[in-house]
Amino acid sequence: MHRMVWKAYVNDIEEYKKRHDEIWPEMTAMLNEAGIHNYSIWNVGDELFAYLECHIDLEESMRIQRESEVAKRWAKHMEGILRPAEKGGHLTQVFFHE
Repeated sequence: MHRMVWKAYVNDIEEYKKRHDEIWPEMTAMLNEAGIHNYSIWNVGDELFAYLECHIDLEESMRIQRESEVAKRWAKHMEGILRPAEKGGHLTQVFFHE
């Protein structure tokens, strides 16, 4: 299992929440196919932090997401609401307790 996190900035947190409250069933099906589980997104001010676990090969998961038509539609649906973080938004783990 792989644990991953990402960071981004949000322009309109209420609209962001609304869109996730109404997430498309085909989007959650694609995440499941890509091995993504325990996916949570957290907000502080205009910052978003996400945590997820990937239960399949990471390269295969990324390929599924990259090639998914629903993921492409979702990205377009979210345009204007998100801004990428510096350096791609990937965070480095510095501590873990199980």
